[in-house]
Amino acid sequence: MVHRIPPLNPLRVFEVVARTENLTAAAQHLHVTQSAVSRQIGVLESYLGVQLFRRERHGVSLTRAGRSYADHILPAFETIADATDSLPQGSRQGALRVRTYTTFAAKWLIPKLGQFRAQHPNIEVRISNGVPDVDFDRDPVDVAIQFGNGRWPHVQTDLLFHDEIEPVCSPAYFKSHAPNARYPESLLRQRLLVSHYRRTDWDVWLQAMDLGEPAQDSEHMTFGSTILCWQAAVEGLGMAMGQTALLATEFASGQLVRPFGRPLRRDPAYYLVRPERQRETRKVQVFRDWLLQASEPTRQGTAGPA
Repeated sequence: MVHRIPPLNPLRVFEVVARTENLTAAAQHLHVTQSAVSRQIGVLESYLGVQLFRRERHGVSLTRAGRSYADHILPAFETIADATDSLPQGSRQGALRVRTYTTFAAKWLIPKLGQFRAQHPNIEVRISNGVPDVDFDRDPVDVAIQFGNGRWPHVQTDLLFHDEIEPVCSPAYFKSHAPNARYPESLLRQRLLVSHYRRTDWDVWLQAMDLGEPAQDSEHMTFGSTILCWQAAVEGLGMAMGQTALLATEFASGQLVRPFGRPLRRDPAYYLVRPERQRETRKVQVFRDWLLQASEPTRQGTAGPA
């Protein structure tokens, strides 16, 4: 069955006039002239074939047919308004919800959030962690920071910086297991610390540096997260594979050193991920601009260790 629906613009005008029973007030609400309101009401009356308003000396009033029609139309517009208000509420109001990995949040994002807070004190940022790729239809977040090739479906992406990896360990561990600092390869025969979520990093780096043979018989100790793996390196339990962009604090403080000094830059990168088909709110735009600016030194390869 095909429903008979009148032109929506005249119907919207009818809803406002029926609610105010005042052409001038309706015109002001709709940001049009009073004559434009009258013309739209005339269009609707012609379509319906009934008179909806009585034109009186001091304004307009609903006819019996008009009142009956308004009793159905006004609640329908209220339902539409409620549905419209509720749809974008999660992303338009309240805090900016950011999802990323625990290690990235702890070692890169959170240390910089003070800068964002100082520049934008009225924007609250809430950070949640998760490993699976974001699904904006499922996950209650506004933006996400993800690691990969940047080719995810149904999202917009902004490159933050590429992955750069190299082995790291504590200064004491370096001194103990590589007596001659010019030959750090002896460290590869000791314990290698492995992150569960980055378990191929050692193989990739060793192959790229042609150092697979010294590490053939090394002991491996695996941790459930990268941040735990790095903490184990700080405590002298072994040598871990570091991500140089995320360990600036440890390098600056001397907690960790880079015994080989041979970083490997890889194609995978960290990206800011946003919904593809959603009007961006101001808070998302502001956060995106700040994040791109904050990551620019690392993206351009000019970030120092501090």
